[in-house]
Amino acid sequence: MTKIPRPSRTARVLLPAAVAGALLSGCAQADEAPAAAPGRSAGTAPAVTVTPPPSAGTAEPGTQGGAKPAAGTLLVSDFGSDTVTFVDPARGATGSVEVGTAPYGLALGEDGRAWVATAEGVAVVDTDARRRLALVPYRTDTGPVTTGEYRGGGMGIALSPDGTRVYVGVNVPGGNGTLEVIDTASVEVVDVVDVGRRPFDVDVSRDGSAVYATNHDSFDVTVVDADSLDARRVEVAPYGTEGGLGSWLKPHYTAVRPSDGKLLLPFEGERLAVVDPATGRVEIEDMTANTHQHGAAVTADGTLYAVGTGPIDPGEDRGPSLTVRSPGGRERVYPLDGPHEDVAVSKDGRTAYVTGGFTRDGHWDGISVVDLGSGEVKRLAAGSRPLGVVVF
Repeated sequence: MTKIPRPSRTARVLLPAAVAGALLSGCAQADEAPAAAPGRSAGTAPAVTVTPPPSAGTAEPGTQGGAKPAAGTLLVSDFGSDTVTFVDPARGATGSVEVGTAPYGLALGEDGRAWVATAEGVAVVDTDARRRLALVPYRTDTGPVTTGEYRGGGMGIALSPDGTRVYVGVNVPGGNGTLEVIDTASVEVVDVVDVGRRPFDVDVSRDGSAVYATNHDSFDVTVVDADSLDARRVEVAPYGTEGGLGSWLKPHYTAVRPSDGKLLLPFEGERLAVVDPATGRVEIEDMTANTHQHGAAVTADGTLYAVGTGPIDPGEDRGPSLTVRSPGGRERVYPLDGPHEDVAVSKDGRTAYVTGGFTRDGHWDGISVVDLGSGEVKRLAAGSRPLGVVVF
């Protein structure tokens, strides 16, 4: 296990919430220079352009009334509103569908249905017709429907590989959350499993035999057997659990490595926790971005994409970025402008789409489109505080 010294660890763990919030929400204005990509000096950041949104009320021709979204179209969840928004990555938003309060994660099935975790329930969206088909209420009591970072309701969400089950992590303010299981044929909740606090992310093994709920506020991943629904807790805390709920050094999102099914959890642009879900063993590898990290995704070849939201301590940490890590551990860090939350990758692997919604203050209403070859970054207005993102 690699040990990485961190002189400011105590300050990071024990910062009062108000001070820490001010630091992180202000990270886009920090004076710290962004991390330089390998082969590029710190002073040669990629080009950034801004594309304005289309006029209000307009929609791309041919997208209404049953037209299948074109390949490469994006769908984002609008955490700052009650909609999901369709996005042409070249031109911006092309229309939205009302789904429910403060949508968080979303999953897209091969049948064209999108499943969206909202504060009210899981919305089912026909993406061809661009309309909501159903809103599946949670069995878990999450209290009043609210908005904001700590709102109750669905957070992470994932589909089983065969498309028969949807798994959604449900946050219960002030307590442990649950994993609710939805049958996609009957469109109703069929099982509920207890998990940890604030299940930011939900992932499924490639063979569908296990489900993983990444629980931010309890420093762990709940490993759930998809058949028996037996659950095991695996602590993932490479910095320890000092500070409890006041700590910044918690797990956020997980990617399942295709080659061996291990779980990849980036921390602080410094440490990558590699978790064997079968044994619970956690190994630590070095990372290089030195920034607070949230969203994570992995492509079929094992390349990891990790979103850096910005510095916890602007005096020591670097700004927002996207880390692209090869299966062998080599990293390229793409500087970004302002906080971001989650990431998806184009089918050809040439472009990454990073949502600017961010769970905390400091978000913006759009996505960064990153050309992974040239390093050029285009900021595209899209949606309202977009968090989750999928590519058609």
